[in-house]
Amino acid sequence: MGRSQLAGIFVLWVGVLSIFFVAGDSCLAEDVPFRVGERITYQLKWGIIPAGEVVLEVLPHTRIAGQPARHFRMTTRSSGFIDTFYKVRGLVEGYTDLGLNHSLHYRKKQREGSSSRDIVVLFDREKQTSQYHNLKKKGPRTPIAIPEGSFDPFSVIYYCRLLDFSALQMVERPVTDGKKSVMGRLDNRGRQTITMHEKSYDTFLIEPDVKHISGVFKKSKGANILIWLSADERRIPVKLKSKVIVGSFTAEMISYQAE
Repeated sequence: MGRSQLAGIFVLWVGVLSIFFVAGDSCLAEDVPFRVGERITYQLKWGIIPAGEVVLEVLPHTRIAGQPARHFRMTTRSSGFIDTFYKVRGLVEGYTDLGLNHSLHYRKKQREGSSSRDIVVLFDREKQTSQYHNLKKKGPRTPIAIPEGSFDPFSVIYYCRLLDFSALQMVERPVTDGKKSVMGRLDNRGRQTITMHEKSYDTFLIEPDVKHISGVFKKSKGANILIWLSADERRIPVKLKSKVIVGSFTAEMISYQAE
């Protein structure tokens, strides 16, 4: 396996947490299963080799274009063997309305080896559009039309956590990255008990449809992603696992903090 393939394993997982495609009713602010101050840390492995760390955080409410907004953040950091030849540092931020009905703003800053990106996606609810802008290039793209209730690829993770998977078998939700809008699908594969780091978790096994994902997923026959969500009121994504043509990777929760 070459350098580019190993690097791709890490970069691939950076996007895995951004592909929960789900649907459901709107919620009241006090109904959400997470609170400001929540911080979840994951260890990423390629096979048995430690590859990096990912942290999800719920930040204090803010305002986007004058509208009250929820603020979510994901940071990624390669480590060890991967870090010596392909350093990855990433920051993703998503903003939604307080009711978690749709996205308001999306930002992604990422360094991968010698390359870097600084992406902003602007949402215009009145016009029902999203607009992609790579700040390292000249000018934004032409806005695209999006369905009502669309989410960015990151904030939809938290919307997913609103749902009671004991009553859901298959759900869908429109998701946009500013370049395209897709109707993604997520299937409930049933309840499972898993053990990690000498602790057992009662979970629902969730499988997103990967047909809309490009890159190594598109090139891999039989590629899949599996996500284990805790079956309690917090609905925490405690483990992720994927199989692609260049190998498999896992991400396991190693720390959960909530204020």
